[in-house]
Amino acid sequence: VQLQASGGGLAQPGGSLRLSCAAFGFSIDYYAIGWFRQAPGNERERVSCINSSGGVTYYAGFVKGRFTISRDNAKNTVYLQMNSLKPEDTAVYYCAATVYGTPCSRGMNYWGNGTLVTVSS
Repeated sequence: VQLQASGGGLAQPGGSLRLSCAAFGFSIDYYAIGWFRQAPGNERERVSCINSSGGVTYYAGFVKGRFTISRDNAKNTVYLQMNSLKPEDTAVYYCAATVYGTPCSRGMNYWGNGTLVTVSS
C-alpha cells in the first residue's frame, strides 16, 4: 500500500505546477484524499481535500482561488493544480488518504512521500 506524490520542482512566482498523487496497492475509490505541506521550521498544514466521488472539495484560505484539486479514480490518482504560485508556497507537499471524508481533518490512513515545491525567481 503506497501513495506516491510527484510533480514538484522549481517555479517562478506567478507560475504553475501540477502535483500528482498515485495510489498503489489499494483503490482510492472509497477514500478522501488530501494535500498537506510543510515548510522548513513550520508545522504541517492542510492545503486541500477532495471526497471519494470528487463532488466535495476543501481549500485552505491561503490557496483558495489559486489551487484546484481533482481526481481520476480510473487512474487511481489525485491532482493538485497550483497556479499563481507565491514564494510562501515553498514547502514539501504530501498527499494522504482517509476514510473519514472531507475536509481531511482527521484519521489519515495512508501518507505518501513528499515532493518539494520551490517558488523562487
